Amino acid sequence: MIFENNLAYARQLDQQDPLRELRNEFLFPQQKGKPFIYLCGNSLGLQPKTARQHIDEQLGNWHNLAVEGWFEGEKPWMFYHKALKELMAPLVGANPKEVCPMNTLTVNLHLLMVSFYRPSGKRFKIIMESGAFPSDQYAMESQVRFHGYDPKEAIIEVAPRAGEHTLRTADILTAIADQGDEIALVLFGGVNYFTGQWFDMPAITKAGHAAGAIVGFDLAHAAGNVPLQLHDWDVDFACWCSYKYQNSGPGGISGIFVHEKHFQDKTINRFAGWWGYQEQERFKMAKGFVPEAGADGWQVSCTQVIPMSLYYASLRIFEKAGFIEPLREKSEKLTAYLFYVIDQVNRSLGEEQYQIITPATAADRGAQVSIIAKHKPKEIFNALMANNILGDWREPNVIRLSPVPLYNNFEDVFITGEQLMKISKELV
Repeated sequence: MIFENNLAYARQLDQQDPLRELRNEFLFPQQKGKPFIYLCGNSLGLQPKTARQHIDEQLGNWHNLAVEGWFEGEKPWMFYHKALKELMAPLVGANPKEVCPMNTLTVNLHLLMVSFYRPSGKRFKIIMESGAFPSDQYAMESQVRFHGYDPKEAIIEVAPRAGEHTLRTADILTAIADQGDEIALVLFGGVNYFTGQWFDMPAITKAGHAAGAIVGFDLAHAAGNVPLQLHDWDVDFACWCSYKYQNSGPGGISGIFVHEKHFQDKTINRFAGWWGYQEQERFKMAKGFVPEAGADGWQVSCTQVIPMSLYYASLRIFEKAGFIEPLREKSEKLTAYLFYVIDQVNRSLGEEQYQIITPATAADRGAQVSIIAKHKPKEIFNALMANNILGDWREPNVIRLSPVPLYNNFEDVFITGEQLMKISKELV
């Protein structure tokens, strides 16, 4: 697109946006009586207006039905997760039986690694991205130690080349091929939390399988952000949090994916719990764990009804949007416009005050745009906050801005560029 850097043009784009009314489905934080331009959905999504309604519905069931709420009412708690599965599956490109809402992200990562990190002989290594979110690093280190290996030997991190901020797909695939039959697991983020790079997940999966390894993904920054086809890409497993792009509230429930090809594999170990036992036989209280079919068989503890109700509120908005494809189309335009207005700021300042470290190619990024501020980065971030623009700060000098297509618009992006210009001229 050929963009223009003015308010009238941004408002024109908003008028042409078929998803513009979805913005009204959310509550925006306020400062000095004015709503923030909220560009931090990569960290915590906004609250759906219907969230309170869905919580109140479940509190009403608790009040009126008490323990009978597990089997009575419009949405009995015993089966409540099934309504979410139908809405989660389209967001990650899965069959409903392959997904399940449960626990929190790193808990699920550990549970899935119990099943899918199975080192044996010389095949004991894990390949991951350098600079992954610390939880992933800690989880892998502890799993490796649990199996008796030294993380320095067992974990191979693929890093960007000198002077670059993002990974080249060719380097990832080469690292997988070079390690060959020593790899037990390839475990990457779908989208890197720091740079916003969306990795080539189909290529990584294919390369991992060619090396004889299991392939999994942490989709914390990908699910609800970019289109995924986990089943068709033949990904073995994945997990994600739902409180970022999927707006399920702070600490919201996580989700897992397990490819159906693993459902009948009797050699897979898992940490079992009563809630993962066969649903139809669960209340017989028999000894000997028999898993429920599909991803539900990885459940350990009972349904978390209140967190699920928040997730359900947001998933219904995704359903109204037509799930991920229409949102992705808008997201690509929003981020492209943000790239454009930042470039306009640099041109006006006569220097590259703001260096974008997120890939320029739309296919290699999601909604997040990460920028390095050359001069006074923290002061600039604080000034944006003072002017009702809420992004995200990462040490030592990165500002993350994420225009989320569910509730951000082109006017938000234009005003952000305008404020960056104004603040830079005042501070630099």
